[in-house]
Amino acid sequence: MRVIVGVTGASGVIYAKRLIEELDNSAVIISDAAKKVIGHELDDFPEESFSDSDLTAAPASGSSAYDAMVVIPCSMKTLSAIANGYADNLIARSADVMLKQEKKLILVPRETPMNLIHLKNMVKAKQAGASIVPAIPAFYHKPKKIEDMVNFVVGKVLELLGVDHKLYEAWK
Repeated sequence: MRVIVGVTGASGVIYAKRLIEELDNSAVIISDAAKKVIGHELDDFPEESFSDSDLTAAPASGSSAYDAMVVIPCSMKTLSAIANGYADNLIARSADVMLKQEKKLILVPRETPMNLIHLKNMVKAKQAGASIVPAIPAFYHKPKKIEDMVNFVVGKVLELLGVDHKLYEAWK
């Protein structure tokens, strides 16, 4: 499975890093805002495959061979762009392509609290075909460290992609 991973400027880039580690064949697009957040939150991060400003890159075309896309973390700005069809950068355009091609699009918003505009944009994105996976960890698996909570959220994303994982123990 070929997956596009869009990384935007919301806090929580550790989720994207962990997802990229789990995926064998992913293309990474990092927004300028995400680059700043990465510099603040992490010491290292996988290199990007495509520039977010390159609207001629392969993921911008419906004829590209990508199977799915995950925007993780998904800023409210990017959520709004996707929900309203405003494809002004490669992340938003790639998400638009996923929706128009009826392919899997997973958005992982990481914002709290949310206002009514955020919630309405999530509904619009869902109605258009996206899956919404808020970065909200569970605790039934008794996490001992931050990585356990990150693995839970990333595991939920992998499940929607149809990718087997052992990131957390499922509820029994």
